[in-house]
Amino acid sequence: MAQASKRLPANVAGDFFVDSSCIDCGTCRWMAPAVFDHGQEHSKVYRQPEGEADVLAALRAVVACPAASIGTVEHHDVASVAASFPVPIAANVYHCGYHHRSSYGATSYLIVRPQGNVLIDSPRFAGPLVERLEALGGVAMMFLTHRDDVAEHERFAERFGCTRVLHADDVTTATQKVEQQPQGVEVHALADDLLMIPVPGHTRGSACLLYDGTFLFTGDHLAWNVARDQLCAFRGACWYDWPSQVESMRRLAEFDFEHVLPGHGAPCHFDVPTMRDKMRACVEWMASR
Repeated sequence: MAQASKRLPANVAGDFFVDSSCIDCGTCRWMAPAVFDHGQEHSKVYRQPEGEADVLAALRAVVACPAASIGTVEHHDVASVAASFPVPIAANVYHCGYHHRSSYGATSYLIVRPQGNVLIDSPRFAGPLVERLEALGGVAMMFLTHRDDVAEHERFAERFGCTRVLHADDVTTATQKVEQQPQGVEVHALADDLLMIPVPGHTRGSACLLYDGTFLFTGDHLAWNVARDQLCAFRGACWYDWPSQVESMRRLAEFDFEHVLPGHGAPCHFDVPTMRDKMRACVEWMASR
């Protein structure tokens, strides 16, 4: 929990606050946008929660925060909120919460499916989350979108015996024991309803996961930009090659999907024709950078 003695002066007065340990990952800003926004190199509380929905969203941000930088003056039942993760997003897709500092607060997701559940990127290996994952049927596969968001993958693999998937170009010493290491830019069918789509650019081995032709998990390749009101890539955080990322986005735009679930920022949902238009606009924007 954050420390009141380190409360940032940018916070409005009241119960919830962000302290100076904040790493500015933005997790709280998309999880509880009615409460948190961006300050100077930190997030801040710009409005205290109003009503139960706002309080719940803010408390979930407390649990999810990778740096434990959000605190409250008043007592809240944080334990019950912690036990609410994974939180449903749509259908059988969940937000795991418990973001990890080593992934700069990247989001981890869970797909619950009869053929075996899939964990996308690594959250913190936290007791309440692990118990809930077990109750939901465990983890059969762990899909790692790229080298930056692997966090505590080894602990999840040891606990659940899951098969991990990471593109060979992003394998490092920390991930050399990953069970599946696909190569190249060809699409890989991991199962009838799971497609691995390599998208080199952000990193050489970045990859998206398309589930059931509907949900696209994008890691750091593609996200929704609220300020621009469009899909976009992180030009300032392209660690491998921007022209490669533009070309990867062109190939990705050939697929149909309705949901984009990014590593950073809020998930977004459009019908297929609208999503096609959003993707075309994204490619045009990227090509002009």
